[in-house]
Parts: sequence; structure tokens; C-alpha cells
Amino acid sequence: MEDLYDVLGVKRDASPEAIRAAYRKLAKKHHPDLNPGKPEAAERFKTISLANEILSDPEKRGRYDRGEIDATGAEKPPERGFYREYGDAGGRTKYRANAGFDPEDLESIFGQAFGGRARGGGQGFSARGMDAQYALTVSFLDAANGTVRRLTMPDGQTLDVTIPAGLRDGHILRLRGKGHPGIGGGPPGDALVEITVAPHPQFRREGNDIILALPVTLKEAVLGTALEVPTIKGTVRLTIPAGSGTGTRLRLRGRGISGGHQYVELQVVVPPGDEPELASFLKTWNPRHAADPRAGMEGA
Repeated sequence: MEDLYDVLGVKRDASPEAIRAAYRKLAKKHHPDLNPGKPEAAERFKTISLANEILSDPEKRGRYDRGEIDATGAEKPPERGFYREYGDAGGRTKYRANAGFDPEDLESIFGQAFGGRARGGGQGFSARGMDAQYALTVSFLDAANGTVRRLTMPDGQTLDVTIPAGLRDGHILRLRGKGHPGIGGGPPGDALVEITVAPHPQFRREGNDIILALPVTLKEAVLGTALEVPTIKGTVRLTIPAGSGTGTRLRLRGRGISGGHQYVELQVVVPPGDEPELASFLKTWNPRHAADPRAGMEGA
């Protein structure tokens, strides 16, 4: 079974920030949306997500480092002598294997670990459950438009996560009461879900604006035309003015995120093969509005 630190490509003493950065980089590379028809990428993505789910949670990471859980998050049987070793540490004797547990001291330990307190003069103990940390990768369009994604937790249970429209990469959603259960009737903790937005092959985001690079032919750029153009909410018809060039930016008002716009940046593509008629025309063509496209450039 592959070591979780090797899965993410980090050292065992890596900081939480380094683990987060490594996961996001690998998740974007192996996300199924960017690797259609590649089941090996989907399996690798699952492995990466599980590694991050364990190593990004301080409690689970500690248990993994101590060998209490394996690389799938499953429990490992405790080694013999565990309680004796624990009880002998620091000169304490209450936890020797042949003596059993001391309820009062156990309550004290839980109180220190979970921030709880005894109730009723030591008759009960109540503490808020710990927060659970998860990671979820969503597609660019799902993050832009909003959706509901189902998150499968290590124990097999599922959690429906509402992705609000316009969610940014790296945002952490807090789902109140969806974390670990409380102790002694205490309230449950929260679920903290860090969102990774997978890149899109065509769109990119600038603030609330969407940018699309649109290839056009030389003829379309010179003569102008009307084309079907993709947006984050479907296709629209866009007029390409005559005389457009590479870098021309056209705006689709309100087609971005939360009132933003979509900008279409034209990229003029010359014919890939020989065009003798075009070459012959250009040899004798004298532009009416001649201009030097390299004017202002400084020498090396």
C-alpha cells in the first residue's frame, strides 16, 4: 500500500500549507473532467483525494503517523502492551493493564483533549465534537454556476454539499453540525470542506469576468462574420466586426459571474497549408492604412 506522503510527493514533516498546495496541484492534473476516457486518472484522483483527506486533518494525520490507521483510514489493531506503556509514561500508574481505567482521570483527559467540562460534580461529561476536514474538487462550470455535489466520507456515509455560484478556488465551506459527534450529549462539530476548482480548457476567470480565447480565420477577421460562441451558461451568437485582429476583445454583457461579463479575445489563425491565390494577392497588395506592427519595439 502506497505511503500517503509519497502519494502527494511531500516529506513527512510537510506543513499543512505544503500538503494543501501539493494536493491542489495533483488534483487539477488528474481530475476526471480533464482526463475523459482515462480510468487510470480517475483512480489516481481518488487516491490523491484520500491522501489529502487524511493528511490535512491533524487528528487523522497523527493517527496515521503513529500507525493507528492505514492508508485507507481503516483502523489497525493496537499493539500489545499499549495501555501499560501509556500508564508507565511520566511515572503515572493509573492506566496499568492489570489495574483498569480510573473514570475520574479519564474524564479529566477528555476534558483537556476536547475542551469539555464535567457536569454534576463529576457525574457526566459533555463536549462539542471535533470539526471534520474534507477536500472536494469541482469543475470550473459547477463552481461558476453553482451545484450540489455529494461527498463520500471515509466511513461510507455521504454528505450533500451545496456549491454556491461563483465559488473561488481554495474557498472553505463550513457545514455546521456535520462534523464528528459530540461527547456526552454535546453538540457535533462542523464539516470544513476545502474546494478546489479544476481548470477549464477554454475559460479562465478574472474577478467575476470570464475570458474566452476564440480562434477565427483570416477571412472571418478581415471581412467580419457572426459566430456561435460558448459561455458558462450556453452558446450565444456574437458578431465579429470586419477588420478585427488578434487581441481584439469583444464583450458579452452580463455573461460572467454574479453580474460580471464575458470577454472574447480573438486569435487570428492563418491557413495551415499553401494558399497560392492568397500569396499572389499579398505580393501585389498595398494596404490603404499601412502601419508598422513592430513600431516602438526596442532592440535587444
